[in-house]
Amino acid sequence: MGAMSTRLKIGWAVITVVVLVYALFPVSSILATSFKLPSELNSGTFLPQHWTWTNYNQILGPNGTARDLFVPALRNSIGISLIATAIAAVLATLAAYAIARLDFPGKRLILTTALGVSIFPVISIVTPLFNLWRNIGLYDTWLGLIIPYLSLTLPISIWTLAAFFRQIPWELEQAAQVDGATTWQAFRKAIVPLAAPGVFTTALIAFFIAWNDFVYGISLTSTSRARPVPAALAFFTGASQFEEPTGAISAAAVIVTIPVVILVLLFQRQIVSGLTQGAVKG
Repeated sequence: MGAMSTRLKIGWAVITVVVLVYALFPVSSILATSFKLPSELNSGTFLPQHWTWTNYNQILGPNGTARDLFVPALRNSIGISLIATAIAAVLATLAAYAIARLDFPGKRLILTTALGVSIFPVISIVTPLFNLWRNIGLYDTWLGLIIPYLSLTLPISIWTLAAFFRQIPWELEQAAQVDGATTWQAFRKAIVPLAAPGVFTTALIAFFIAWNDFVYGISLTSTSRARPVPAALAFFTGASQFEEPTGAISAAAVIVTIPVVILVLLFQRQIVSGLTQGAVKG
């Protein structure tokens, strides 16, 4: 039994190492490329021969050739993603509570529709949205991206929170109402605090989805007025028409990834707690 246990541990350790290498190798490659000189990009070496901040100065420095493209895009991504996340978290919390607690006609249809929207191919609705946004004045605006982002973040948020709300005992809300609380007060003071881990986890997932979107960002914007970072990377250019901006794109990708990594590292316990508690019972 002991030998089998040791063999099992070694097997899991090997699998863990393989998965880590598979997942982290592209990230480490991009990180190494971001510190390479343009002349070293095709050298065939993994690590740069001469470490340099040239690529980061190009996108963030006062005289950087890509600063005017990257910095406004970074500001747009932060603002649009935060607003879309906040709206999605509030709407999903209310919708998921109603689905989990209330009995009304069409409840299953709402969940089915949300699931259908979440798996609907985004590229198929970009052209109608493009035409509609141009006609009503939402093209190349923050609101013109926030609304489509809600179609990406709301379905998964509703499904995650609906499962989480089902874990909260109904008796707690009834006890609060017996003590004189209204339905809204019972929800706000008794249910929301208990649902905080699930809401927080859902908000993080929604933020990641909005932060990483490319299709809407590239299709529904045309200037730095609202263009997010993933779309802006497609417009990076080298010092000349014969030079690929691989180093600058890698540096921008590293900077864009930093907020996601920090959020996951800071709140990994809350993320795991929210996902596992919401997955106990369907």
